[in-house]
Amino acid sequence: MLRAMDHTLALWRRAGAEALAAFGLVFAGCGAIVANDRYHGALGAVGISLVFGLVIMVMVYATGHLSGAHINPSVTIAFTLTRHFSARDAIAYVAAQLSGATMAALVLAGVWTDKPAHLGATIPTVAAGSAFLYEAILTGMLMFVIMAVATDTRAAGAGAAIAIGGVIGLDALFGGSVTGASMNPARSFGPALVSGDWHDFWVYLGGPVVGATLGAFAYQLVRGEQPGAYRDTEDQADGPRSVRLPA
Repeated sequence: MLRAMDHTLALWRRAGAEALAAFGLVFAGCGAIVANDRYHGALGAVGISLVFGLVIMVMVYATGHLSGAHINPSVTIAFTLTRHFSARDAIAYVAAQLSGATMAALVLAGVWTDKPAHLGATIPTVAAGSAFLYEAILTGMLMFVIMAVATDTRAAGAGAAIAIGGVIGLDALFGGSVTGASMNPARSFGPALVSGDWHDFWVYLGGPVVGATLGAFAYQLVRGEQPGAYRDTEDQADGPRSVRLPA
């Protein structure tokens, strides 16, 4: 009984870290989009991409040792489907990520009451099918990198945050003008909910989940090992269950 209570308390602490990280992602990243719109392109596409990459990098450094720094429902789902994370914990993580992203969008709406740039809502500039493909590929690239630094002890280390932030920035550079380069259902959900703009939202739900799952299995395929069953321990037989940076 006490062990179950301790696990629940630890889970909600980890989920709290996920919520804070998702808040930081949306407040900084979508805040950059809003500021760029309001101040006549002061940041530009490169500046916005840099903000997204940097905020993910610092949040991975800040919360990687606490929660694994998923910060993204599609990443959590992919870890669960590849048996590196439990379904029970995944529910709490996804709820926390969506909550944190929504809170950040609400804060942005409180500051920018006229909701410039739809508060950073992701809206595709191509057909929905093409946008879905883009989001799937962008997220697949992201998840491939995350799997390398999160589940393979040969690649894990302090450079994980740099690698993950780098691929986010890279994806945003060439995909931002096409789909907004969401790669994250929570990042799209918060601004969409608060701004009321749900244009082609399914793209930003299905694309990242499909892409992350394919990216995760692709890494396991080229790695040449079969995925091991999830075990409720700190480390798996084939590496940590999620991103673990030095404490």
